[in-house]
Amino acid sequence: MQLALTGATGFIGGHFISAAVRHGYEIIAFSRDAGRIVPGCIATRRFALGEPPDFSGCAAIIHLAGENVAGLWTRRKMQRVRDSRILGTRRVAEAIRAMDPPPEVLISASAAGFYGDGGDSEITESFPGGTGFLGQTCRDWEGETAGLPCRVVLPRIGLVLGSGGGALPLMARAFRCCLGAQLGDGNQWMPWIHAADLARLLLFALGNLDIRGPLNAVAPWPVQNAAFTRALASAVRRPAPWRIPAFVLRMMFGKFARELLDSKRIVPATATAHGFGFLFPELGPALKDTLA
Repeated sequence: MQLALTGATGFIGGHFISAAVRHGYEIIAFSRDAGRIVPGCIATRRFALGEPPDFSGCAAIIHLAGENVAGLWTRRKMQRVRDSRILGTRRVAEAIRAMDPPPEVLISASAAGFYGDGGDSEITESFPGGTGFLGQTCRDWEGETAGLPCRVVLPRIGLVLGSGGGALPLMARAFRCCLGAQLGDGNQWMPWIHAADLARLLLFALGNLDIRGPLNAVAPWPVQNAAFTRALASAVRRPAPWRIPAFVLRMMFGKFARELLDSKRIVPATATAHGFGFLFPELGPALKDTLA
């Protein structure tokens, strides 16, 4: 089977390519630079916000492209985040509607930011969406896939722990310099997933016809920020005695601070119900494997 993959040159895309090739899939990468050679892919085609991509010959589409949300949320940054997700998914949807026959499935990435602050409550796929910039962006983003003539899966992805990219290498560098710190009171729950498990879960959803709609792409054991801080400090063998008060985070990061302080005890209810087995269900072994 040939797969179309947007975001093929990104952090998650690289992990997905490695896993998919091992399973015998042929992958056509989609990138802003159609001349770019993407390791593991049989071809590269153009992906741009201004025109529908060419998905001809692809039986399934994995849509991962999107601006990184981390950082200071200036107006320009927030607009790039929205455009890259909403307009990008709109172009994907337009291309699918023009295909005859349509693809078997679209797996279109969403984010754990779909949910708001849930306190200590477990958040399954039926939990309502949150308010604020990222919650509204995720709802609009997912909404672009409504009514498509194929099965649609919307993995709501938590913090991805893996080598070669993502937030963890930067966090680990700070912790190695003894600059690691608990955020706020540390009681907020953090949804996370090992990159290998995320790639495996996307492939699992690809092949399981009963999976459709929202899919929490997180490990089964979320942790509170205080526990995450201790685990990462232990993994890099450094102390992390500091705490950054919530008001300082708000001064430093503005609206993005909400994503660092909101509590999201998200669990992979759909994945578990369908029998998906995680290689790294617990944080300690996941960090050890990633930082080895």
